[in-house]
Amino acid sequence: MAWKTLDEMQLSGKKVLTRVDINVPVADGVVTDTTRIDRIVPTVKDILAAGGKPILLAHFGRPKGARVPEMSLQQLVPALEAAFDTKVMFAADCVGPAAEAAANALPEGDVLLLENTRYHAGETKNDADLTAAMAKLGDIFCNDAFSAAHRAHSSTCGLAHALPACAGRLMQAELSALEGALANPVRPVTAVVGGAKVSTKLELLGNLVDKVDNIVIGGGMANTFLAAQGIDVGKSLAEHDMTDTASEILAKANAAGCTIVLPTDVVVAREFAANAANETVAADACPADAMILDAGPATVAAVSDVFEASKTLIWNGPMGAFEIEPFNAATDAAALKAAALTKSGALVSVAGGGDTVAALNASGAAADFSYISTAGGAFLEWMEGKKLPGVAALSQ
Repeated sequence: MAWKTLDEMQLSGKKVLTRVDINVPVADGVVTDTTRIDRIVPTVKDILAAGGKPILLAHFGRPKGARVPEMSLQQLVPALEAAFDTKVMFAADCVGPAAEAAANALPEGDVLLLENTRYHAGETKNDADLTAAMAKLGDIFCNDAFSAAHRAHSSTCGLAHALPACAGRLMQAELSALEGALANPVRPVTAVVGGAKVSTKLELLGNLVDKVDNIVIGGGMANTFLAAQGIDVGKSLAEHDMTDTASEILAKANAAGCTIVLPTDVVVAREFAANAANETVAADACPADAMILDAGPATVAAVSDVFEASKTLIWNGPMGAFEIEPFNAATDAAALKAAALTKSGALVSVAGGGDTVAALNASGAAADFSYISTAGGAFLEWMEGKKLPGVAALSQ
């Protein structure tokens, strides 16, 4: 691999500027979901164990260069201390004399959290002066924020050029999982691509048809592909102006030897509501006054067969309107099938994206997937084949 890990750095006695993503939900000053904090614990603890001094850099919200009190990272200190089981000091800026004094005075065994990097307008511009001011605080740069690696910011990209740099444990896990799934996968490889709109997944589909053996298309996207084949999808969510594009993707996949798996049966209803009256019909038999809200059991059985014949699975997007019952059925069943195959050792499964993580958690399948990325946009851009500035900077 072209990037270094913590194991390749001399950390003892060194101040380790560590870029993390702790952009967590907060209500009334209390963190309501610690997932992102929990994911950085191995990096912080490994730096401490090696005698290094972790100095955390992070953004919170979009203050756009202003000091917005409710976007201060200071409110996260109690949650961080609970997660790290050690004292977390706080500096009211991420550059300047106060930050430098705090970094220089940091006792071994403690952690320093610097204030929101986006309080400085130069952060999102990868400003050279801001980068240099940040670099004065540390000896080594460790990037553990894959979720921000698609941004060329001072704290994600600039510092990797200014200091000896390495990937943190979460970044290492993300890159290893994604490289294993797309760059050097065990074949056959299947991708599940779902969601509402084809237009938001065009680059993803265009990249995948040349790299995977099967693509299972679900959600509202599948309706657009059905419409492209001349099928009446009734009142279903569909981008009728994208049917030509869908046809082009089908043709490109055919030429590349990639099988596109579309629903053969669908669950339809007259209203988008929990427990709405529904029926299962053939994919080409959607009533004119109904909408497709999920894939049917025959489709799930076909998808399960594809999973069984695969060695690697990449998942981005649900197969139906998973947020409301009973239209979560196809997503849940397919996810549990993938989880069972993974648990048995027959499949390597990698998933990512906000809706995907929510759907897999709701189904109970998440725990048995090989890897679930919390990175959102960066995960999608990686799957689209784009170069991520934060990763590229580490590789130099």
